[in-house]
Amino acid sequence: MSLLTANNLGLSFGDFDLFKSLSLSIANDSKIGLIGPNGIGKTSLLLILAGLKPPTQGAVTMARGRRLGYLRQEAVEAFADRDQTVYNEMLTAFADLQAQQATLHALEYEMASGQASDELLERYGRLQAAFDQAGGYTYDVRIQQTLEGLGLGKKDWDTPLNHLSGGQKTRALLARLLLEKPDLLMLDEPTNHLDIEAVEWLEHTLGEWEGAVLVVSHDRYFLDHTVHTIWEMSPTAIETYPGNYTAYLLQRQERWEYAERVFEEEKARLLKEVDYIQRNWVRASTHAQALGRLRRLTRDLAIVDAYGIQALRNGGKWSEMDLHVERPLDVIEAIRRVNALSFNAHRPPRIRPRLQTDTTSGNLVLRAHHASVGYPRHELFTIQELELRRGQSVALIGPNGSGKTTFLKVLLGQLAPLKGEVTLGASLKLGYFAQAHDTLNPEHTVLEELISHQEMLPGKARSYLAPYLFTGEDVFKPISALSGGERARLALAILALDGANFLLLDEPTNHLDIPAREALQEVLEAFSGTILLVSHDRYLIDRLASQIWEIRDGRLAVFQGNYREYVLRNTSPASKPQAESRPALLPSRPLLRGNDKETRRRIQSLGMLEERIREQENTIQRLSAELQRASERHAYERVGELGWQIASAQAALDALMVEWEKVAA
Repeated sequence: MSLLTANNLGLSFGDFDLFKSLSLSIANDSKIGLIGPNGIGKTSLLLILAGLKPPTQGAVTMARGRRLGYLRQEAVEAFADRDQTVYNEMLTAFADLQAQQATLHALEYEMASGQASDELLERYGRLQAAFDQAGGYTYDVRIQQTLEGLGLGKKDWDTPLNHLSGGQKTRALLARLLLEKPDLLMLDEPTNHLDIEAVEWLEHTLGEWEGAVLVVSHDRYFLDHTVHTIWEMSPTAIETYPGNYTAYLLQRQERWEYAERVFEEEKARLLKEVDYIQRNWVRASTHAQALGRLRRLTRDLAIVDAYGIQALRNGGKWSEMDLHVERPLDVIEAIRRVNALSFNAHRPPRIRPRLQTDTTSGNLVLRAHHASVGYPRHELFTIQELELRRGQSVALIGPNGSGKTTFLKVLLGQLAPLKGEVTLGASLKLGYFAQAHDTLNPEHTVLEELISHQEMLPGKARSYLAPYLFTGEDVFKPISALSGGERARLALAILALDGANFLLLDEPTNHLDIPAREALQEVLEAFSGTILLVSHDRYLIDRLASQIWEIRDGRLAVFQGNYREYVLRNTSPASKPQAESRPALLPSRPLLRGNDKETRRRIQSLGMLEERIREQENTIQRLSAELQRASERHAYERVGELGWQIASAQAALDALMVEWEKVAA
């Protein structure tokens, strides 16, 4: 049953259509990720679905009696008219329970006063049972768990709402929505202000969410772990892909390849029709046949204009398509229109960065020995022994403020270690991508900023900027007027000028939409030098890193393998205990470099297999825990059933491991 439906939605600004003809339906238990390039209208669509913005055309219908909760991308204006504390704001989600609690207390007072009649006791028992079933005795615990899970600790609970930062307000609003438990939860970039631990807690919470979820996010790893369907938005349609983000990637590539094949085959068929018509038009004996084919070609071109060339393969009847042509096209016009057909896969524009090294570094890139990193009288973390070799890709992770960016400054020579040794190898050429893009001159235009880093003629500079989606008048925009995504693209363009063989990347995907993240990932995977990456983008870390360096509790620890392997070895706070499971110990994923189709397919296949392995391990853990409980109850028949189920699940896990090893080989 549909919780929310929308038909023929459109939003226009004057003559400009942001999107049109969008129809969708959200079921009671849907978990949907809405993706698309920046500026396509995802936030506007959510506002329309939430009833906060009227569409130019179309209508939205919500099932009667159902509740919707919406988290804006930026909640700076949230709580503007509320001056209570964070904790008291969370209590508003339980106003009904608090009213019931007050009634119970009143009845308790009556009974304590010696007025405990049978009718009063019966009423109290009824109300207490309802209060208990509705969570009346646990809502305080839920509030505390939710606030702490989202990074709002006890020190924040008594803070007035209007004293919170923008990021804290967003987290507080998200916490209240989760506590309210709406039937449909709509989240616009919910991970923007969360650290990795809070994101993992949210993933766990949404995994157990009983209602429907529609989420807009650029966090591909988050989408992999929270949604079962991907909606890809374009100006004229929402295309549905079953599965998570990794499954979407494989399906999308297959659909693009199929669409391209259909286009080539159908255009070839139409060209043959044109050729026949041309050769037989002037002959009296074949003119009637040529005219018949011209009529059919005219109808085919009308179908292509209305529904796209794919519609020629769908087998629909002309009479059912609500199309009309008064007369056949002129032969010359038909030839022109067939020749003018071009393939359009509705692929969003993507940056095409190029990262090439000018020189090869020595084998040893970085070594640290008994080092301490931080500021005078404020040590952030220590390193016992650390070594980085040429060609390796490392992700440096840790809580906000743990010292990740500070360590990059040590490597850049901007800071010295507090003690010990941090040395760089020979023949290194460093390239640095700063999180804040603070090296960009706000007084320059895009073109001037590029030329200030490397002298070149304006025409060549404009050609260089085009793969980074700066075309036409865009190159004359002042830096001060650029969006976060535009600044990130310009910083990448400047980084590519350096010819560096050791890249220090501080949050390179911040402000980039998913197509730009995918493009950057492909380029970094093909990069022949060495990479040290600081990022909250777990999908990028998982695809790129062969080692994880984690800063925690004032120490830097080294883990071999990608992010999924790191998670398996270090169960997150939100995860369930894994003591009873027998985890599949995956070897380190091979370092697949290259940008060809086969390499990308292997990387995607490995990711999907690792996700299935993780799900199978969770199944075995759940069955093992149930087996233990059944054994304690002496439910021997159930023990036997569960034993067979565990054996079957383990066999499936073993098969997945064999498949993983084949793909990884």
